[in-house]
Amino acid sequence: MNFKKIFVILSVLALAACSKVPAGNVGVMFDLYGGDKGVTGQVVGPGKYWLGWNEEIYLFPTFTQSYTWAQTKNENESITFQDKEGIALNADFGISYAIQAESADDVFQKYRKGVDELTDVVLRNMVRDALNKNASTMDAESIFGSGKTELVNKVQADVQEQVKPLGIIIEKIYLIGSVRLPESLMKAINAKIEATQRAQQRENELQTAAAQAQIEREKARGEADARLIQAEGQAKANKLLSESLTDRLVEYRALEVWDGKLPQVSGGSTPFVDLRK
Repeated sequence: MNFKKIFVILSVLALAACSKVPAGNVGVMFDLYGGDKGVTGQVVGPGKYWLGWNEEIYLFPTFTQSYTWAQTKNENESITFQDKEGIALNADFGISYAIQAESADDVFQKYRKGVDELTDVVLRNMVRDALNKNASTMDAESIFGSGKTELVNKVQADVQEQVKPLGIIIEKIYLIGSVRLPESLMKAINAKIEATQRAQQRENELQTAAAQAQIEREKARGEADARLIQAEGQAKANKLLSESLTDRLVEYRALEVWDGKLPQVSGGSTPFVDLRK
């Protein structure tokens, strides 16, 4: 082998590169330049591959990916959207999805982006657009409160419908924390919640007082009934006693308690002893 051939071989090897497709991923090989630019040659599974100077591999994970678009100290990837009044709302969202291995080439052909750009640009924009579409029929207070679950479910359904034909499976889109509202609206909602809580507390107090009053009425009624029953019983007893008091019985009772001494009186009248006492 002459030096010219050796030089050509070494040059080719220098321009070539080894790329690895990790487990749980597939790779989409494509051309960087030329007439076949961007046209994939093949979808490859896990392994090592030598690439020519004009070739590159985009990796697409086939296991579930989870990402968040959130507001942090270092960066702000949270999503802003509007309610039906045009009020700007902001929130942090997360997404879990997977790409079917056999669909990786279709995903690349559609978006010409890798998984990171697919997540940060394509899917994020879809979520944002779905939020604006569905939030435009709701008011901010509802989105902040009981309506947020309904909103997120509608957003998830819309995004799933868009990407399912491409082999992207959206497993879940979810809200992280609370929806952020303008400060003035947040104060108004808090004031309304506080007023509602005070009204509910007052209602509870009135119900408690009414229940206590009913208890007292029942107690008084019971005591009155008891006194009436006692009085009626005593009256019956007195009646029976009165009916049983004959003159002979009265004299007998008086003799039972008499000590045998006659009263001491002055004058010429004959003393009279009333034995019925």
